[in-house]
Amino acid sequence: MSLPPEKNEPRLNLPLKQPAKTSKTVYNQLLGLSFLLDAGVILLALLLAHWIRFGTALAGMGTVSLTTISLTDYFGHFFLGSTLMMLILINFRFYSRECLLSYPVTLKVILKSSLTWLFAFLTISLVLQFSPPISRLFSGLSMLLIFAGMSSSRALMWTLISNAKFSSSLRQRALVVGWSEEFAKATESFKAAPERHFDIVGVVAPPGGEFAHPVPHDMPVMGRFRDLQLLLQMRICQMVIVADDLLQNQDLLRLASICEKEMVDFKLVPTCFRVLLTGLHLESVGNIPVLGISKLPLHSAMNQYVKRLFDIVGALAGLTLSLPVIAIMGAIIHRESPGSIFYRQKRLGAGGRIFDMIKLRSMKLDAEADGKVGWTVENDPRRLKVGEFMRKWNLDEVPQFWNVLKGDMSLVGPRPERPELIERFKEDIPHYNARHNIKPGITGWAQVNGLRGDTDLSERVRFDLHYIENWNVIFDFQIMLLTFFRREGAC
Repeated sequence: MSLPPEKNEPRLNLPLKQPAKTSKTVYNQLLGLSFLLDAGVILLALLLAHWIRFGTALAGMGTVSLTTISLTDYFGHFFLGSTLMMLILINFRFYSRECLLSYPVTLKVILKSSLTWLFAFLTISLVLQFSPPISRLFSGLSMLLIFAGMSSSRALMWTLISNAKFSSSLRQRALVVGWSEEFAKATESFKAAPERHFDIVGVVAPPGGEFAHPVPHDMPVMGRFRDLQLLLQMRICQMVIVADDLLQNQDLLRLASICEKEMVDFKLVPTCFRVLLTGLHLESVGNIPVLGISKLPLHSAMNQYVKRLFDIVGALAGLTLSLPVIAIMGAIIHRESPGSIFYRQKRLGAGGRIFDMIKLRSMKLDAEADGKVGWTVENDPRRLKVGEFMRKWNLDEVPQFWNVLKGDMSLVGPRPERPELIERFKEDIPHYNARHNIKPGITGWAQVNGLRGDTDLSERVRFDLHYIENWNVIFDFQIMLLTFFRREGAC
């Protein structure tokens, strides 16, 4: 798509400033209100914790000296606790548009800040030897009440902010330079997201005059690249987003300079990244800014330790409970088809490492005698009679608890595939090998959503990447529960 020829085209002649109230003004007002509200909630939580600890039946707990502490004795502690919590919230960027517009982000920051506050509060009191000493029970109660109080107050505030009229005045206005296919796809889901930080007011053609991808009919084209500085002087936006990855370096530098002069935020969409976008992180290497994927949940060593701990506990429990099943199924398999009851198959694990995955044999011994590799299909003639029953209830997968215990697999993760198949998949299926950022699992998010066996690989990859980007312990528990209820746990 391109604009009409520039010959004899009149320049824009519009007022330089808009009198409307800017989102920055609304944001600053809401920021001040939320700061005062949070300070009040924290102080109230500390006062309530003091009353519960020293004014109820809990007053008899601990040493005799603690039972006689009055409210005035803790004034210094209240001041320290309130100030410390507010500083921690500021440190964790609690007062940002992201927190104001997204309640899930708000909850995470409140939880992280509350736990940090408890540790810091007790440490400071131990080092400085306050008099009277700070009760550990009071501190624990304060942390719980702060979390509950701030979560509730922010829920009420978010209900107000999520109102369309209010949120639109809070969000920044953005002008887009160029238009790409990837950016167009992203805006489809972006439009309906209430937690988005900005609204797109229009687009400007890139320096060449032609858009890399057709602009939607409902998106106003506000001018050419040469009109950009005048548009910014008119204050039609607070942010400029470059969505065209074909812009030359000199054009980007010129654009960044214009934005700096007009005090407008400059943003660049890195369209070379199409998957695992939540893990994008900008870091400095020798004073050179480097953008890459380095902040996925399971890149954290602590998260890896937590997941591994659950894997070990789950694998031990799974092996113990499944031993009778293995014995019974093994006897039936051997009777129908004499030979080993186990089937070992080469699969690709995390980082491309090959391992032997163990299953109860559901096929005849010569099922792959022709050397062909593929999935089982409905009414597969190679399948044993007991094999259909085992696969229906995922009983052929129970020996994989041993793979989990060894560390080759996890309880939850993308299902591993055979190396021979992956050589073809990685060329045909976009982003297929991105699944191998983490360990494969006995069950996974794609499987509990019905994507197993001979199903759409692109959809399976999409679900697997969603799991990788959004991993947490609760998500793992959810998938394991769905595995039992839906009986779609493996392939």
